[in-house]
Amino acid sequence: MAETVTPFGTAPSLLDSLDPLLRAWLPRQRWFAGKGRPVTGFTPVAVTELLPPDGRFGLYHLLLRVHQPITPGPGDCYQLLIGVREALPPRLAPALIGHLEEGPLAGRTVYDALYDPRPAEVLLEALRTRARIGGLRFERDRRQEIREGLVARLMTAEQSNSSVVYGDTFILKLLRRVMPGVNPDLEIPLALAREGCPRVPAPTAWAHAETGREPYVLAVLQPFVRGAADGWELALRELAKGEDFAAEARELGRATAEVHTALARALPTVTLGHAQLEALAGGMTERLAAAVQAVPALRPYESGLRQAYRDLDRLAAQGHTWTAQRIHGDLHLGQCLRSASGDWSLIDFEGEPARPLAERRLPQPPVRDIAGMLRSFDYAAHSVSPAAPDWARGCRAAYCAGYAQVAGRDPRADPVLLRACETDKAVYEVVYEARHRPDWLPVPLSAIRRLAA
Repeated sequence: MAETVTPFGTAPSLLDSLDPLLRAWLPRQRWFAGKGRPVTGFTPVAVTELLPPDGRFGLYHLLLRVHQPITPGPGDCYQLLIGVREALPPRLAPALIGHLEEGPLAGRTVYDALYDPRPAEVLLEALRTRARIGGLRFERDRRQEIREGLVARLMTAEQSNSSVVYGDTFILKLLRRVMPGVNPDLEIPLALAREGCPRVPAPTAWAHAETGREPYVLAVLQPFVRGAADGWELALRELAKGEDFAAEARELGRATAEVHTALARALPTVTLGHAQLEALAGGMTERLAAAVQAVPALRPYESGLRQAYRDLDRLAAQGHTWTAQRIHGDLHLGQCLRSASGDWSLIDFEGEPARPLAERRLPQPPVRDIAGMLRSFDYAAHSVSPAAPDWARGCRAAYCAGYAQVAGRDPRADPVLLRACETDKAVYEVVYEARHRPDWLPVPLSAIRRLAA
């Protein structure tokens, strides 16, 4: 796909001066996917001046392809908001990228502008007014009001994107690793809003960049759920107090089923027959083979894990079928919010960021989401010492029972498919933890031992 660079007179020299700073800064960011490999260069996809750097501060929006060794294709594209100041006040020290020594902004300091309330408020105003700036397009649902003057604050929790809260009224999710095409993080909440599903906050506004045949979705603004508790933090608090979490898990199962039911109405469903299920099991087997090469600790369990996929393939050959539909794609406790009134919401429908966008938009068996949540209960139970496997078992059973109350079918009624999906998820977790959080590797490995038995 041909990409264009938004016209900006000083872009080449600006990027040349930013190059050494970004090579050092990018790999340190939580949302940077290419850790462990050096950055060797950049290709601009679009460079847009949002605020000229002739006042107290300037602001640039960059879409940059990042080049690294042994990277297939053209390289990942990242979205950056670069602020420019003469000097950074102490409160912005964590945002520092570096000091420019040459180029059109020589002598200035550049930083991650999302840490700074004023530049972050520029984004909200662009969404409120449906602005057009260069190739950037800001859209909104005109039925929802966006008030002026909402103060911005960056959420500092570790995540694969960046989020800004505006006056406890809205939350803006700014996608960091972006790609052209329809992004499920906007597509699915819009579809659920049309269905009137209350379990997912309806998008208020969104932004995209027009750089070629397909736009890049850049950001989504949604209502902020005041007083909400993150499902992961809530589970850990209950665990620390020795409290049962089964009632919450049951309600969360009901919420998941409501979202799945609404998605089945809103977007197309398909039937998975022998050929499709054979391909599904084949993909799982390929991922296991690659994981064993990457993490040798998996090797003793490889045969037992493969059996889960062989069992699925055998059922497919016997004529079993399953319905596939659009799902969340990366469901776990951290993707769920419980409001002050006790209602659960699901957020972050981007799917697993490491997977290609087209793959994330494919219909999948809903049990894939359920397997992700079951693994999340297991993670929570193993995050305390000593581990609490009985707590996890109680949560898993309650969650499935709550799901069945709404969906009309218990996920445990499909044990072969559920085991295959849970095994696939655990294998993914082993590779992720080995690369990013080695101290957590024993958690998915304990599930691997159980699933391979």
